[in-house]
Amino acid sequence: MNEKFKPVTAITMGDPAGIGPEIVVGTMLDEEIHECCRPFVIGSIAILDRAAKILGKELRYNRIEDPSEALFQYGTVDVLETGDYDTDSVRWGEVQELAGRMSVDWIMKSIELGMDHKVDAVSTAPIHKRAIKLAGVKQPGHTEIYQDETHSPYALTMFSCHRLRVFFVSRHMSLVDACGYATKERVLEFVENIDKELRKTGIMEPLIAVAALNPHGGDNGLFGTEEIEQLIPAVEAARAEGINAVGPVPADSVFHIGKSGKYDAILSLYHDQGHIACKTLDFEKSVTLTFGLPFIRSSVDHGTAFDIAGKGIAGSISLIESTRVVAEYAALMHKKTDQ
Repeated sequence: MNEKFKPVTAITMGDPAGIGPEIVVGTMLDEEIHECCRPFVIGSIAILDRAAKILGKELRYNRIEDPSEALFQYGTVDVLETGDYDTDSVRWGEVQELAGRMSVDWIMKSIELGMDHKVDAVSTAPIHKRAIKLAGVKQPGHTEIYQDETHSPYALTMFSCHRLRVFFVSRHMSLVDACGYATKERVLEFVENIDKELRKTGIMEPLIAVAALNPHGGDNGLFGTEEIEQLIPAVEAARAEGINAVGPVPADSVFHIGKSGKYDAILSLYHDQGHIACKTLDFEKSVTLTFGLPFIRSSVDHGTAFDIAGKGIAGSISLIESTRVVAEYAALMHKKTDQ
């Protein structure tokens, strides 16, 4: 019998002034994580140890320069550092250029390792947008950095929440702009890419539901014409290509139906349409995955929580779930590649 594949999974520590270090400690102390993957941390031992002391934990550290040097043993935290930083000057709960630079350095190292096929998956703790701007980063966040630096043609954001897989046509865009952004061409492209990426995980002929934009799906044009002019033609074009797409399905029911497992994926047309559904279902276990990169990446769906950073009260459930889910998908992709 073949031994279970356990993907090598890098966990980036996020902004060192936020709750990232604390939730990384909690994640590395979770036995289930070590059962489903081979985790190591890209970050700072000094910052991690400071967080551990706040949590009343004692950790053993194994400083590594490459994942091949990791022990992957529960109770020992393998840490890959990226530079010699003045960690004593990092203050909890404050926006700092140094903290932003450290968090970006850790992201860039994860990209380097992913491009070199030294890691199978990356799970990211939260960064602070203002801090990375101070460090000179032009992209607004994680997803854009990973897409640009890996030169990927697209980066599909997917929310994983229990049995829901929710993708997004637009994310950080005003609602007015997002409504006009969901054109036939864009929706069709997203459905095509969702179909392609889910097949890589072993879901053949995935059933993809496209959410409607207007109440009751527009009610035949009574409440808007976007369904008639853009969404129905997109679904019909996808089906003509052999993709198992349905919709547009009224947004007030599509997520409830999807929760039962009827759909393999739901395409949400804008940020809050899908976020509200997932976070209401289970806020802590709603995690983000990024498909379309040379490796799969996940993230918690909360911020740096500067207001509670360094107080030892941050929960690790979301980062544990982020790491578990990304390892699960990396294993599925590995299995599909081996077939």
